[in-house]
Amino acid sequence: MVKTSLKSGQLAPDFCLSDQDGNRTCLEDLKGKWVVLYFYPRDNTPGCSLEARNFSCLKKDFEAENAVIIGISRDSEESHRKFIEKKELKIKLLSDEQADIHRMYDVLHPKHFRGKDVISAVRTTFLLNPEGQIVRIWDHVKAVGHAEDVLSELKKLKEK
Repeated sequence: MVKTSLKSGQLAPDFCLSDQDGNRTCLEDLKGKWVVLYFYPRDNTPGCSLEARNFSCLKKDFEAENAVIIGISRDSEESHRKFIEKKELKIKLLSDEQADIHRMYDVLHPKHFRGKDVISAVRTTFLLNPEGQIVRIWDHVKAVGHAEDVLSELKKLKEK
């Protein structure tokens, strides 16, 4: 099982991407907040929908901990808009159609899908502290219960 080459303790690579409304979001602009940065394969697939809905349901809990949730996939802004509408999501989704940020975060890996070898985003979540440092990484995430796990870990880290 291939994992990201990034490690806890290092600064998260900076980036700027457009969200579902065409607004630019830069990681640097989020300094001072905890950031849940999660990469997922595709809008409107069962696992990705579950994960996005769970993060949306817990958005207020994350905000109470001074945290923002950002989802990133290779889908277009328009796809994200439709996904948000259809699933009634409350989180920001960023579009990385060229997969530049996916490569920076080392979350694209080969997998066997429907009889073919393809390069796909591996569901991976990074928790960043207010200084922009990676404090926790979840590789090969299973969507069920993941948002709750991230929130629990965030609360534990803040108690230290």
